[in-house]
Amino acid sequence: MTVILLRHGRSTANTSGVLAGRSAGVDLDDRGRKQAAQLVARLDGLPIKALVRSPLLRCRSTLEPLAGALALEPLVDDRLAEVDYGSWTGRKLTELVSEPLWRVVQAQPSAAIFPDGEGLAQVQARAVAAVRDHDRALAAEHGADVLWVACTHGDVIKAVIADALGVHLDGFQRITADPASASVIRYTPLRPFVIHVNHTGASLAATVRDAPPDTGHDSAAVVGGTTT
Repeated sequence: MTVILLRHGRSTANTSGVLAGRSAGVDLDDRGRKQAAQLVARLDGLPIKALVRSPLLRCRSTLEPLAGALALEPLVDDRLAEVDYGSWTGRKLTELVSEPLWRVVQAQPSAAIFPDGEGLAQVQARAVAAVRDHDRALAAEHGADVLWVACTHGDVIKAVIADALGVHLDGFQRITADPASASVIRYTPLRPFVIHVNHTGASLAATVRDAPPDTGHDSAAVVGGTTT
C-alpha cells in the first residue's frame, strides 16, 4: 500500500508570512494554482485509486485539477487538517519567533502544545491513524498494491514521515515538505519504506514504480530498489 503525501500548493498565507492554521478562506495564490494544475502531469501514469484531503480550502483547491483528470471525488478527513495553532493562528511568523514556545517547537516539538490549540504529539497521532486507516480500507477494496494520495499540510506530513522513519517526533523539524511537494511512503506488513521526501520534480511516476517491495527479511538492506 503506497501513499503519496501531497502538501497543498503555495497559499496566500505562505507569501504573506502568516501562520494560517485553520483560518477560513486561505486559498492558493497564483503560483499555488499553477502548481495544482501541474500535478496532473507530475502524477500522470500512476494508478491512483483514491484522493483524500484535509477539509481546508487550500487543499481542496490543490486537488481540484487532479480530481477532475482522474474522475475521482476526494474524501475529506478532519484528521488530516492543519495543526490547531490556537491563539497563534493568524499571527505573523516574525512576531512568533520571539515567543518562548517557538524554541520548544523547534527543539522539542513533542512537548509543544499551542495556547488554546493542540499539541504536535496529538497531530502526529491523529494523522498517522488516518493514513493507516485509509491504507487498510483501500487495500481491502483495491488490493495490497493500492496507490492513493493524501493532500494535507506541512507539519502534518513531516509528522507522518517521522513516524514511518521510526524517528522521534523531536526530529521532525529536520524533514522538509515544501508547498506542492510529494512524499511517498510504502506501507508493508513488516515496516514502512520511505521512498521519497519533498519531491518537487516534473514527474513522480518513476519514483513510485521503483518502490522496493516488502522483502520479508529484517536483515535485507534495500539499496536503490534492490536487496543486497
